[in-house]
This record gives sequence, C-alpha cells and structure tokens, in this order.
Amino acid sequence: MKYLMPFILSFIPIFVAVDSLGNIPIFISLTQNLNKRSRWIVVNQSVATATIIALSFMIVGELVLKIMGITINDFKIAGGILLLVLSINFLLPGKSKGAGFETIKERDVGVFPLGTPLVTGPAVLTTTLMMLQSYGIIATFVSLVLNMAIVWLIFAYAETLMHNIGPAGARAFSKVVDIILASIAIMMIRQGVVGTFYY
Repeated sequence: MKYLMPFILSFIPIFVAVDSLGNIPIFISLTQNLNKRSRWIVVNQSVATATIIALSFMIVGELVLKIMGITINDFKIAGGILLLVLSINFLLPGKSKGAGFETIKERDVGVFPLGTPLVTGPAVLTTTLMMLQSYGIIATFVSLVLNMAIVWLIFAYAETLMHNIGPAGARAFSKVVDIILASIAIMMIRQGVVGTFYY
C-alpha cells in the first residue's frame, strides 16, 4: 500500500484542480450546435491540448523557476495564493469557471477555452508542479494522465452524465471541489511559509 500512496496523494489534488464534472455544463454549452463528428473532434482536441500544456509545464516549469531565481517555497506561497483567489472567486454567487466563454462557437473551441484554461489552467499547472516536488515525476505523470483520461470519458459522455446528475448536481459538485481546492491552497501557503522561515 505504501507504494501506491504517492500515486493516490498526487492524483487527488490534480483531480480536484481539474474539476471534470464542474466543466460539463460549459462543455455542453460550447458544443451544443456541433454535429456528432465535430463534437468528437472537440473532445479529443481539448484533452490533447490540456495534456500537452500540463506535461510541458511539468517538464520545464521547475527549470524556468530556477532560471528566474524563484525557490519552490516562493512558488508554493504564490501558487497557494493564486489557488485561494481562484477558489474563492468560483465560490462567490453568480461566478462561473466558464464566464465569458459561453458565446464562443469556433472550430478550435477544443483548444480554447476547453483545453486551456478550463481543463488545464493556473490551478492544474500550480498543483502539478507541487505534486512533482512532493511525490516525484512518475507518480505525478501517472496521476496527470489518469486525470486527463477521466476528462476524456466525462466529455465523451457529457450529455448522459448531465441527464443523470442534472445542472444543479454538477454545480453542487463543483462548489464542493472549490472548497477542497481552497483548503489545498491554504496547505500550500502554510508549507511555503514554514519552508521559507524554518529551513
């Protein structure tokens, strides 16, 4: 079991940051006028874009920080504050992750806004780099790929899922996830502050 713990502990924060179910209403809104073939293209395009961006940041993100003279504790504090602001913003009444994107009906909607910033946005990039530092590249890579596979399944069967859980259910799940994300943000800030002043 101890060998599985890094995978589990890295999977959960990334799953929370991605918030697959919370993105279902936005996905349906952006693809409702597309035919079946075009929708499948968008599903594949969005997941491919999100995965490439997340993996690229996972590979070069730490190097970029070192070049800029930013320590991992600096990044934990800044990233934690960013996640906290994002989660609070999403929790406010009337706020939505898809605000401003509902009218986009472009063929490249899978790249923007679905692939980024809705699937892989600041929360996922920050969380992925934190998991890389805490649990290593293998656990983080596996967790990221598994989460993107879940996104693909959820987008592929979005209409069926929405029919079963309903818009209210999707919103409720998203709010719970945002609360957990806020808690993760506080944890990151705490670790960054402790790491800065006590080590």
